[in-house]
Amino acid sequence: MADQTAGLRPRTVVVGIVGALMTASLMPLNSTMVAVAVPSIAQTVGHGAAAVTQAVVSTYLIAAIALQSPGGKLGDRLGHWRVLTIGQAVVGGGAVLGFLATSLPVLAGARVLMATGGALAVPATLALLRVSLPPDRRGRAFGTFGAVMALAAALGPVVGGILVDAFGWEAVFVVNVPVLAVAAFLVASATRAPEVRRTGRFDTRGSISLTVTLLLLVLAAQQRGVTSVVLLLAGVGAGIVFATLERRAEDPVVAFDLFASRSFAAGTLLICLQNLVMYALLVEIPLVLDARFDLGARATGLILIWLMVAMVVTSLVAGRLTEQVGARALAVTGSLICLVALVVLRVVDLSSAGQVRLPLALLGVGLGLCGPAAQTASLSAIASSRSGMAAGVSSTMRYLGGVVGIAFLGRALDLDGTRADVLGEHHHVVEVFLGVLVLGLLCATRLPGAAGPRQTSRRVRRPTSRSTS
Repeated sequence: MADQTAGLRPRTVVVGIVGALMTASLMPLNSTMVAVAVPSIAQTVGHGAAAVTQAVVSTYLIAAIALQSPGGKLGDRLGHWRVLTIGQAVVGGGAVLGFLATSLPVLAGARVLMATGGALAVPATLALLRVSLPPDRRGRAFGTFGAVMALAAALGPVVGGILVDAFGWEAVFVVNVPVLAVAAFLVASATRAPEVRRTGRFDTRGSISLTVTLLLLVLAAQQRGVTSVVLLLAGVGAGIVFATLERRAEDPVVAFDLFASRSFAAGTLLICLQNLVMYALLVEIPLVLDARFDLGARATGLILIWLMVAMVVTSLVAGRLTEQVGARALAVTGSLICLVALVVLRVVDLSSAGQVRLPLALLGVGLGLCGPAAQTASLSAIASSRSGMAAGVSSTMRYLGGVVGIAFLGRALDLDGTRADVLGEHHHVVEVFLGVLVLGLLCATRLPGAAGPRQTSRRVRRPTSRSTS
């Protein structure tokens, strides 16, 4: 299939890409920004903090995970620019609804709308980076994407705290509107390449069954005991139904032959495994430090920022390095640095809170090196006509890794003991994460070398006539 970037100068689309990145960054920003507004919302709507957290935080994450694959597939059919614009409108509608809401159900609906818009915008943005830029520019583009998303997630609580203190909790919703207005203007101003459009019926049954499967599995991960087992079994059953439907679908929402590409499978799994470790540690480290040193939120945040700053800065550099040295060398180096970081975290006795700064910074460097490399290799290995579907699957795996990591933590970490007991629990968790990162290293070795992406794209089996427009 001809590359859609042929004859297209990157400068002609950079304005739109900036608008797309602004839109995509709202998804991680909104996922963390609302957390600091929970107490204020609880007072307004007359519900407990737990109920509010479930309504505005959990529902958002579940919708975001479940809808990204259908959202990416929609981009392949309607065009990624168009789906991005729809996503902007949906996020904006949810933000206005949340600003006006006076009850918890309406707030929950607003958050689901915002997550739905984000699930349209994020895969569309990733796909646009793939189809709108030439191969020698994709590395730095995916590096910028990773840095922007990490920075947005890190800034969320800070921005949310400032807004809530100054204007009330409603501000964390309405602040999206001016950002979206600027982003929509930039996207509308972009020169666009012709986009591949698919015809035929959208895989509605597959999309619904995938959403139900992911919903049940995520809920199973969040529950315990018999409820968790029942939900897990139901999720497995729904997954079997989904797989059956996809094998029969004319144009499936998730084509399993994507994973026949070594680069796509390895890159996507690497992102999933590393997000599992990162999100779990972002939860585990504050809990352990608080249990041992009674640190406040401000002091804990100043420690965690070592990871986020290192990851943001390294992601920007790693994008260019990917274009020069290839995905494999960078991802292997990053994976080894991640392993060193966790070895250091396992060795230190946590006699002071500052001992976690070095391993967190090293982990940030390692993750920053791996992210752009894995993303570039995985999406470049897939035909541009299926970029949306591939981006949706990749985004789903990213968030799924985080959910699994946090769910594991809830089962494995017990802080009801002496400080020595807490240290033992911490070491046990880190040992498990070391094993996860070893699997990630194996995935990194399967990525293509310096000239790999182009070679790999020629090795990937061309889409069948059923899936090619």
